[in-house]
Amino acid sequence: MSIAEIKEAIAKLSPQEYCELMAELHPYPDDEWDKQMKADAEKGGKLDRLREAAHEEYQSGKSLPFPKPAE
Repeated sequence: MSIAEIKEAIAKLSPQEYCELMAELHPYPDDEWDKQMKADAEKGGKLDRLREAAHEEYQSGKSLPFPKPAE
C-alpha cells in the first residue's frame, strides 16, 4: 500500500475509528490521575456509591438506561 493510499484510507475513517487509530499509533501512558480513576471505578472503589445511586434511580423509573457503547 502506498502512502497516498494510506492517507486516503485514513481520510475515510469514522471519527471513532480515527481516534482508535491515533491511540494505537500514539499510546499515552496513564498518569497517576488515570490510575486513581481506574481504581475508583473498580468494584469496591470510591465510585460504588454513585453507581448504586444511579442504579436505584433507574430501578425507580427516574432515569433512562445508558446507550450501549459502540464496538
